[in-house]
Amino acid sequence: MKPLKPSHRENKRYLLLTGRDANKKTVEQVILEFIGVLGYAKASPVFVKENILAVNRKALNNIRASFLASDKDISIAKVSGGIGKVK
Repeated sequence: MKPLKPSHRENKRYLLLTGRDANKKTVEQVILEFIGVLGYAKASPVFVKENILAVNRKALNNIRASFLASDKDISIAKVSGGIGKVK
């Protein structure tokens, strides 16, 4: 199978997460609780490193809202289009 063209690939944004509850299990629960299974699939969140989350560019506002609406201690310190700039 041929690789996708750059214009057909999904554009990602990388989020630097901070807070006491910024672990993989809690973040997934918070996102699922707020936007549901279909929104989770559209956002396609993937942990690149322990505290760096990659999400779809179009679902960034929904992800931000899910962290703000939750009572967990999770916040977004920085958002970037490149993984090197978010560190």
